[in-house]
Amino acid sequence: MSTTTRKMACSPDDVFSVLADGWSFAQWVVGAARVRAVDHGWPGEGRRIHHSVGAWPALVSDTTSVEEVEPGRRLVLTARGWPMGQARVEITCERDGVGSRVTLHEQVNGGPPLLVLRPVRDAALGWRNIESLRRLAYLAEGRARSEDRLPARDAHDRA
Repeated sequence: MSTTTRKMACSPDDVFSVLADGWSFAQWVVGAARVRAVDHGWPGEGRRIHHSVGAWPALVSDTTSVEEVEPGRRLVLTARGWPMGQARVEITCERDGVGSRVTLHEQVNGGPPLLVLRPVRDAALGWRNIESLRRLAYLAEGRARSEDRLPARDAHDRA
């Protein structure tokens, strides 16, 4: 299992506004190439994002579905990319001062990645999830700034 946490300079509601926009999925999930469709009612339980992962010409089309949701606080997903595998992903968001602490837990639970030694698999997931949370922060903080609720950040603050 990989667990990654990032502090974000925006509210939990700002983070969940990005998560609730299924069309933004490929903007923040590393490896997602495009979103093909989003079920009406996303991110309700049982709803799916139909996406493709990989790079052309080796794109794989599959889905990510909602297992549990607590709006503004927690989202549990089953991410599929067969034949590459499947994972359970839990995203939690807590108020932390004036911002949020967002944690992403990912557990591979199917497919060829289970054949990779766990420390190697978890290291790869950790790197990917650090970048995914960085992208999620850019989107959520950008939405908050565009609504004039946060000050602009300097370029050196973006690392």
